[in-house]
Amino acid sequence: MNLINYIKDSFEELRNKVSWISWEEAQKSTVVVAIFTILFAIAVFAVDKVFQAGLTEYFKLF
Repeated sequence: MNLINYIKDSFEELRNKVSWISWEEAQKSTVVVAIFTILFAIAVFAVDKVFQAGLTEYFKLF
């Protein structure tokens, strides 16, 4: 019974006591996160390619 009460109380708290951001603000934040995720992925890809090219040239020496 305690688990059921805990779940009910949790949903009640989420409904009435948590202050949520507006839908517009959530959309803007999502766009910002998506853009920075893409930029970070491109940066990691570029660094990976540079290291790959460098190591390929290094191992050609042997």
